[in-house]
Amino acid sequence: MKVLVVANETVGGQQLIDAVKSRKSEGEVEAFVVAPQNQPKHGYVIYDGTVREAAENRLKLTIAQLADEGIRATGEVMDPDPYSATMDACEMFKPDEIIVSTHPETRSGWLRRGLVDRIKHETGLPVQHVVVDLDRDRRDVTNTLVVANQTVSGRPLIELLEKKAADKPHRFTLICPQGDDSSDPAFQRLADTLKLLEGEGLEVVGQVVHPDPYTAIMNALQFYMVDEVVISTLSGERSGWLRNNLIERVRASSGAPVEHVETSAAEMPQDANA
Repeated sequence: MKVLVVANETVGGQQLIDAVKSRKSEGEVEAFVVAPQNQPKHGYVIYDGTVREAAENRLKLTIAQLADEGIRATGEVMDPDPYSATMDACEMFKPDEIIVSTHPETRSGWLRRGLVDRIKHETGLPVQHVVVDLDRDRRDVTNTLVVANQTVSGRPLIELLEKKAADKPHRFTLICPQGDDSSDPAFQRLADTLKLLEGEGLEVVGQVVHPDPYTAIMNALQFYMVDEVVISTLSGERSGWLRNNLIERVRASSGAPVEHVETSAAEMPQDANA
């Protein structure tokens, strides 16, 4: 059976994974996951590559979850309009069935636009609507947004993430705001840290994002499921983020617990400066 899965913010929700897994009773299942690309609400400049990479990270986590259940899955980030994305995916994948995952009705823009009925009418295929309660998922795993640039590879941050993962199942999303200098090696620092954490068995994705850390965090709260935020900086006056009161601003506006990790210069490469 070929199942097309359409989801955005609820991609990776346990009810969705269970719905796909239930098809295994009817034989081998192949899934194709469509993640419509959304747009950030914060910041004057929208980086299309950043938005797409966030959707790709959500997709990566979902495909990994399905693989853990023995389901062969692939996927693609597609048109921001979920109806257009679904029609395009049907043409590509030729599914036998479609599963559409949304928030509950009071929170779902897709339901307000009649997405499920439109897909049923246009395709003539069986369409299951799965409502994902992300609050229920949070009882089983903690989703941690980690924000760092020069300190992303610092031992205090790495040790904190390792401890969190040892205490309870976690999914980590690392974001590195790009520095003002175009030669800032944020991509390499992030890649090295992701490789280290993945090698230790942590479930982690990451991306380089909007240069302003506050804007980057606000966008990430829209892009990803987030239960808590960890912000890593250099100590005291060496940190521009601290001088600009980033921690207090995020605590005031995010609605999530915010933990601050400081790293001394001695624990960082000599070129660390933010």
